[in-house]
Amino acid sequence: MINANMKTEDVFRSCLLHNDNLDVRSCYEMSVMLCSCVKTSQLVERRVCGYFLLGRRRSCSSVMLATLKKVVFSTGLQNPKFTAAEKKGEDYEVRTYHATTWMSTSVSGMQLDPSIKTGFQRLFKYIQGNNKNKVKVEMTAPVTCRVDPGAGPACESKFTVSFYIPEEHQESPPEPSDPEVFVEHRKELTVYVRTYGGFSDEKMKQEELLKLVESLKRDGVQYVEAPYYTAGYDSPFKLTNRRNEVWVLKKGEEQ
Repeated sequence: MINANMKTEDVFRSCLLHNDNLDVRSCYEMSVMLCSCVKTSQLVERRVCGYFLLGRRRSCSSVMLATLKKVVFSTGLQNPKFTAAEKKGEDYEVRTYHATTWMSTSVSGMQLDPSIKTGFQRLFKYIQGNNKNKVKVEMTAPVTCRVDPGAGPACESKFTVSFYIPEEHQESPPEPSDPEVFVEHRKELTVYVRTYGGFSDEKMKQEELLKLVESLKRDGVQYVEAPYYTAGYDSPFKLTNRRNEVWVLKKGEEQ
């Protein structure tokens, strides 16, 4: 069910951020509709997909529509495998991710959220068939962003946005057509993870990262200050029970 306390402006901001093909008015109308709808998720699904069709001048193919619905509504997406250590407390956990293959793209900029948007759009085109094999690739979760901070407050940071390649393509992922998209082979990686809910904007990510770092310092845990990762599991149109994470690397795990 829709959370009655959800603010329209929060949904509107997220809709506007993630959808270049919808104009401001369409984004606002969608946001009002989502926040006022208190019926079943199936009803929300039909209406949201209708707005996508309207915003795209009804140019969506059935395959595109199916993918959009999966991005917006699915909770059964493939995730990268990891081994979790026993929790030391309630505020973070330790995970060791197995060596895996990801599709990535790097963006230089001053702000995190716009850079994630730019990177995600490149990766979404890739999974829609913008690759040498013209193959549609299943959506997965999470979408991660590695943040390599700039040398100073006036310097650009490097943001590497990544999409986990599904199991069926792990050994031989379709080669990207976009020169700014590349295959990333991640080694086994141990990270400290803090999980939180809500619509995660740049301010919230920084606040949660600080909380994680404070917890690690409290426990005397050695960690890598930079880079760090953000991870998002949900579409901007999922209004409740959202899952977001910040990851800090274990000392010695620099990649």
